[in-house]
Amino acid sequence: MSQLEPMDLSDPRLRARAVAAARGDAPFDVLISGGQLLDVVTGLIRGADIGLVGPLIASVHAPLSRKDAAQTIDARGSIVAPGLIDTHMHIESSMVTPSAYAAAVLPRGVTTVVWDPHEFGNVHGIDGVRWSIEATRGLSLRTILLAPSCVPSAPGLEVAGADFDASVISELLRRPEIGGVAEVMNMRGVIDGDPRMTGIVNAGLASGKLVCGHARGLEGSDLNAFMAAGVTSDHELTSADDLLLKLAAGLTIELRGSHDHLLREFVAALDGIGHLPSTVTLCTDDVFPDELHYCGGLDDVVRRLVSYGMKPEWALRAATFNAAQRLRRPDLGLIAAGRRADIVLFRDFTEFETSAVFANGRLVSRDGEMAIDLPAVDSAPLQHSIKLEALTENDFRIPSEGSRVRVATIDRPRFTEWAQAETAVEDGYVVPPEGSAMISVVHRHGEVDARPRIGFLTGWGTWRGAFCTTVSHDSHNLTVFGGNVADMTIAANAVIAAGGGMAVVQDGEVRVLLPLPLSGLVTEAPLEQTAETFRAIRRAMEDVVDWRPPYLVFKACFGATLACNLGPHQTDRGIADVLTGRVMETPVLEVL
Repeated sequence: MSQLEPMDLSDPRLRARAVAAARGDAPFDVLISGGQLLDVVTGLIRGADIGLVGPLIASVHAPLSRKDAAQTIDARGSIVAPGLIDTHMHIESSMVTPSAYAAAVLPRGVTTVVWDPHEFGNVHGIDGVRWSIEATRGLSLRTILLAPSCVPSAPGLEVAGADFDASVISELLRRPEIGGVAEVMNMRGVIDGDPRMTGIVNAGLASGKLVCGHARGLEGSDLNAFMAAGVTSDHELTSADDLLLKLAAGLTIELRGSHDHLLREFVAALDGIGHLPSTVTLCTDDVFPDELHYCGGLDDVVRRLVSYGMKPEWALRAATFNAAQRLRRPDLGLIAAGRRADIVLFRDFTEFETSAVFANGRLVSRDGEMAIDLPAVDSAPLQHSIKLEALTENDFRIPSEGSRVRVATIDRPRFTEWAQAETAVEDGYVVPPEGSAMISVVHRHGEVDARPRIGFLTGWGTWRGAFCTTVSHDSHNLTVFGGNVADMTIAANAVIAAGGGMAVVQDGEVRVLLPLPLSGLVTEAPLEQTAETFRAIRRAMEDVVDWRPPYLVFKACFGATLACNLGPHQTDRGIADVLTGRVMETPVLEVL
């Protein structure tokens, strides 16, 4: 997309052409004829034709009242709506390049995304963000990038590949491609007035751009303090009551599709209000490659919300007009004369399949297939990010004196708590407590020592093998889960040799390996291939551990190291607790 947006629509020559075409004194470049137009402001649907001049909507007029156009698109049988806007997402979570992501979502009607590239930022620092900017140039998918606010997510408790303080954020915000400060995850730092986080938020306020939030579990005085600091949005909703609380507080809601188990109650809560608040927008947050390939991006969120009982007009308003208002982009989110020509022709309001997609007035997709080629960017700056040597089985053992010890454990996935257990010491190493699994995090960015830090997980079931990943939010250090050190070692070394990625190991054999050689996060392999391998990873993991939804699920493996969230979390420095600032290098509390 043009770097001049939204000012490009102010070009006097463009406006003069559009005015002439609207009067009928000049033909349209494109005429979309015969469709049913969804007015996302009123929720009404009416017959209307739409005339385009360049990237601009010049006219919305009575059906068949004009025929003069260089190109006419037959929209009969289609519902015409604005392009979908994803208000919070991470391309890296789909494990493909920005170009591949754009090719996946544009044919589904997504024309704008708000990308927080903090995964690349955590691995490569400011160079990762710069690469992200370059990688989105020329894509027909409008990409509004945000400055990652939490690199690392919990300073002092973990070490990432970079450290973004207020000066770095200020530098990024000076770039026109950066639309604001990305989700502020270090909630305690903001609430307690930590100088680092205060400086980062204040840099966003000084820029006049968005300051986006991550307000999981906040309420009362903590929520007020978080918002008073300048944070204005949240996508970390935990229940319908939490949704209503955050709406009442005045936050913009980025209702995310990645927590499907909550969407039904969200729909019921909004239905209970009786109207769709103007502060409700939609986002994907994280979409894995198989989900992206088989289900889609924000279109999938819209589709599911409608299937759970939300009015289609509400879902599309949240994904278009409300989102544009949030982004302070009056050129987007509405089909009206003078607005930007991001337009989708949907076949229906159930499956939301598209017959045509326009981005900036250009036809980019027909019948669900790309109609144009998208540029790629050199990936060399993202390669060779795993700075680790091969590991041994003893690296995954905890040495200790005595014959018995009392250890700290990390209890429950997702919403973690401290717990304790007694266990034996054999041959100088701690035996994992009965019923526990092991987690090890290894610093892989070359900034500090790479000795594995090990913890014990309870409430994670019985592990019959191991899983290793360098996709590990948000510092993306090498993380290994397992029930025995032999399988954990094989999994770790397979991922190290691949230059990053994921591996499932059982009975000493690598069952599935997904190489992610770019930043240890993404691949240049085709999306279909990546989706199939990732789906094979999912299937293999079902043999390793018995999942117990909604919290003990495969996805929990990727957030188990997110140290900015409340409760104990394993990091490359040890077991960390953001509430107390405590880091335990070893889980051994006492030799008995």
